[in-house]
Amino acid sequence: MSLLIAAKGFTLGLSMIMPIGAQNAMILNQGVQRHHHLTAAGLCAFYDIILIAIGVLGGGLLLNSSDLFFSILTWGGIVFLMSYGALALKAAVEADTNTSTTTVTKKSFKVIIVSSLIVTFLNPHAYVDTVMILGSVGGQYQGNDKMLFMFGAMLASIVWFFTLASGAAKLSVTLSKPKVRRIIDFLIAFIMWLIAASLFNAWVNRIILTVN
Repeated sequence: MSLLIAAKGFTLGLSMIMPIGAQNAMILNQGVQRHHHLTAAGLCAFYDIILIAIGVLGGGLLLNSSDLFFSILTWGGIVFLMSYGALALKAAVEADTNTSTTTVTKKSFKVIIVSSLIVTFLNPHAYVDTVMILGSVGGQYQGNDKMLFMFGAMLASIVWFFTLASGAAKLSVTLSKPKVRRIIDFLIAFIMWLIAASLFNAWVNRIILTVN
């Protein structure tokens, strides 16, 4: 039974993290460049572990109870996601107008650290997935069962991020081709804006419920 609880945490955690988002986009880009991709994966996994622990151990209740914090987090996330999407679209358009040369700007180690912090802690979906959803499910368990669920969810982040980074690095020759990179950038821009729209919709619905 204990292993089933850990497996449930792993499966739910994987389902939360696999859809492409800001963290995945960053790790994918670093993997394609084969530049600090494992470091980026390790940092994002570490941050997720912290957020999952906060959620499962009770932080999700505090986050859900504050309308002000929810609004600040949501609008900060909308601005962040719209900006991230705009940068991805810009990269796609520039690649489209200049496919003869491909310039790859590699980020320094310090920039990787800062970027990983930004795509995690300024990304509201990281809080929604780890603190709110995983926290609410994990909070239903007690004692060792709660710890097993939490560790299962944490393991999902570790496995997914390192798999994504390693896979992107192995396929870097194909993924770094201008046409493929352009498609990836367009897809990232679309998904970032779609997530921003869903956040805005969630904010409006919460405001309506609060007013009523």
